[in-house]
Amino acid sequence: MSTILRSLQNLRRSGIKNALHQMQNIGDTKAGTLIGTDKFGNKYYENLKDELPLRTRWVDYKVSFPEWEPSQLAPGWHAWISYMVDKPPTEDPILQTGVRSWEIPEHRPNPTMGRGSFKTYSTVKPKITAWDPSKIATRS
Repeated sequence: MSTILRSLQNLRRSGIKNALHQMQNIGDTKAGTLIGTDKFGNKYYENLKDELPLRTRWVDYKVSFPEWEPSQLAPGWHAWISYMVDKPPTEDPILQTGVRSWEIPEHRPNPTMGRGSFKTYSTVKPKITAWDPSKIATRS
């Protein structure tokens, strides 16, 4: 959470509409330089002088709040946003090589907590069986 003075400065820099959008999606007002956009439409920003350390980079997802998740980031942008590399993918010569032979060309989001999520199952016979309350026939 930011201070009131910092929020008012960011409101003046980014505008009311953008500030309300940021409060809805990331819970804070930020103003910075647009670094780039990935192939999914996400926008990446950076502000090195006015933000706290390790909070200088952020992403504005194309999809609104309840639907976004970090698996919607391209691998190069994920490395940049998490401070693994210094240069964004638009400036990094290694990431400019394109799709490698082992990479999946289309994006597949991680369906965590969805219908397509991975669910484990046990192949081991259970050691305890449930009690079955069936009545045994008695002799008369």
